[in-house]
Amino acid sequence: MAEFIDDLANYAFETGATDLFLREGDFPRVRTGGDIDTASDDRVGVDDLSAFWRRCGADPDTVTDRDLSYEIAGGRRLRVNLYRSLGQLSAVLRPIEETIPGFDELGLPAALLTPWLERYSGIILVTGPTGSGKSTSIASCLQWVNSRMARHIVTIEDPIEYLFHNDKSYFSQREILADTDSFAVALRSSLRQSPDIVLLGEIRDEESALIALRAAETGHLVLSTLHSSGVTDTLERLINLFSPAERESALVLLANHLVGILCQQLLPRNGGGLFLALEHLQNEAVTRKWIRECNLPEIADLLHRVDSPANASFLRHLVAAAEQDILDVEVARAACPNPSDFDRALKGIA
Repeated sequence: MAEFIDDLANYAFETGATDLFLREGDFPRVRTGGDIDTASDDRVGVDDLSAFWRRCGADPDTVTDRDLSYEIAGGRRLRVNLYRSLGQLSAVLRPIEETIPGFDELGLPAALLTPWLERYSGIILVTGPTGSGKSTSIASCLQWVNSRMARHIVTIEDPIEYLFHNDKSYFSQREILADTDSFAVALRSSLRQSPDIVLLGEIRDEESALIALRAAETGHLVLSTLHSSGVTDTLERLINLFSPAERESALVLLANHLVGILCQQLLPRNGGGLFLALEHLQNEAVTRKWIRECNLPEIADLLHRVDSPANASFLRHLVAAAEQDILDVEVARAACPNPSDFDRALKGIA
């Protein structure tokens, strides 16, 4: 029963798939390098998925949605989302590599990130759509710290994805529902656990956003994620979490304690594999002023106008990738927030 799904999970690992899609009565499919292909000639039966749900601790007769981590033989771990589609049991499994990749392997800018991670306080946001590699990028950041610095790192995740092994740092990894009731409860509690760094898996509401900002204010380095499409969209979404009564004070906290924002997309690379497209902002004196004033157009203009290692737009990164034949021009164009700007930039028109 569930063994069939474990075999499919192993197949996903062995083929380098980023996702395994399952639905009762349908053929299993994997996403590899931007394509979605059939993974087996056998359909997934309702008995297969019912047994799998139970192994995941979910009653298929009563549960409609559940996020969790799942381990198969050999210690391989996957992030799992259980759900129903047109009344049918379904699941998406995302393989989690045991070895945490480094900055170079992922295409992350080490020169930008390492000074951020050496900070003793502040908040770093890693953002992007679902499946853009946010969790892997954050894991790479924490592993970089782990191999170099003595820090107590508290992670609050739903579910736990990467497992860390203590090196120079000491980890306390907490999973929502298994170890704590909610992000806000765990985040508030973490501040009494003598942390140096706190990973908040996702900022979801005003309460967790305020606690995260106040943690940064009181001498902790906070890393978190948001589902957003770029730097200014990240700021807008974060600001909109706050009620009018809290917004002004939240903007001051954000302006004073934001270290930087790293936004990312994963795109199919020419010749196979995936390319990490990036947009990033390092918070400095002028951007602190604009954040305090909620002046997002000035920040957007800075990203497009200034060519610096600290600040870069998706547009600049995507045009460079297309010019170097790393990305197909149409792939890069489609990923650009404004395709007409991409066309102009590719032609060298300012």
